[in-house]
Amino acid sequence: MAKPLADLVGKAMTPACRKRGFASVDILASWPDIVGERYGERVQPERLIWPRQPEEAVLADDTGPKPATLVVHTDGPTALMLSHEMPQIIERINAFYGWAAVGRIRIVQRPVAVRPPSRRKTLRPLTGEEERNLEARLSGFEHDGLRKALKKLGSQVIAREKASQ
Repeated sequence: MAKPLADLVGKAMTPACRKRGFASVDILASWPDIVGERYGERVQPERLIWPRQPEEAVLADDTGPKPATLVVHTDGPTALMLSHEMPQIIERINAFYGWAAVGRIRIVQRPVAVRPPSRRKTLRPLTGEEERNLEARLSGFEHDGLRKALKKLGSQVIAREKASQ
């Protein structure tokens, strides 16, 4: 049975990520989505440094582990911009993890290998019937923001399903 390449690569990358303090490859794979377009390609996470705690302190303390320091590398001009937006970036990273995993970011200045931007495949527009069906399914949602987000997601899913068939 064929396995998706992402499953195989993720399993192979996880030990390497753990050596650098990352629990899994997830933050590395989602980095551009976490930090946004401005820093996604120009700032690269290098490692998480967790503070050392005596084992008995961890067992006695119910507050959980102390926040880590995230080491990133980038070029000089980007480092200056990043230092001004650091609280927002830390907030986004912690929202990704779901808890206060990162307490601070240490910036190391060095060149970053900029990858060419990936081209997203354009999806076909929905037919009138597909559009009406989607609207009917979303009619029960009162919150405008949620309804818009679900409509965008739904239209992408429908367009992909029909394109792959």
